[in-house]
Amino acid sequence: MALILSIESATSVCSVALHRDGELLLISERDQENAHAKQLMLSIEDVFLRLGLKPDEIDAVAVSSGPGSYTGLRIGVSVAKGLAFAHDLHMIAVDSLTGLATQALPLCTQNDFVVPLMDARRMEVYTSVIEAGGKVIEPSHPLEIEGNPFLKYLEAGKVFFLGDGLEKLKDILDHKNSVYLQNLNSAVSIGTIAYKKFLDNSFEEIAYFEPNYLKEFRVLASKKNHLLYERNCK
Repeated sequence: MALILSIESATSVCSVALHRDGELLLISERDQENAHAKQLMLSIEDVFLRLGLKPDEIDAVAVSSGPGSYTGLRIGVSVAKGLAFAHDLHMIAVDSLTGLATQALPLCTQNDFVVPLMDARRMEVYTSVIEAGGKVIEPSHPLEIEGNPFLKYLEAGKVFFLGDGLEKLKDILDHKNSVYLQNLNSAVSIGTIAYKKFLDNSFEEIAYFEPNYLKEFRVLASKKNHLLYERNCK
């Protein structure tokens, strides 16, 4: 038997789930900007309390490994590392886009595709392309949208688009074979994938693991004239 706690913090969704042998036992989830720092540990405590379990009674902790929000990923991975180290647990990493795409695979028939879209600001998204059988055709990558970049897949079959990057791209992606889903990132699908990786002994080195940001984190300089601001404040 494998009890796995899963954490999803790559987007505004703060999500925690507990699975037993791949079957969902409980989910605690909210979609709220900047909620991870305040809510993630509270959600984990709530899940354990409601199930009457302690952290040292589970077998592994799984975490969404990116791409996604720099801050969200740092918080999620740090919490996962802390739990794994403190309670001698296995740590499992699951690609954020693969976790998102998994939610749509049961809807696919032959020749269909799944394209998860995670908002990367402006007209950029993090995306990948996965065929109906679950094979990754295009691995996770950042993409600046100019025209419809998925036409070749849309001409071959239905394409299921989902994620928080979808809303701003609906007009660009419009096609008779486009199917839009409302699904967002969730620890439920992270846990489903994590169980398969657990069976394959696919674990991470806790001390050395880092999230997959795909893009460098950049701090933008303020455009304000600080000298003028200081003068006006005197």
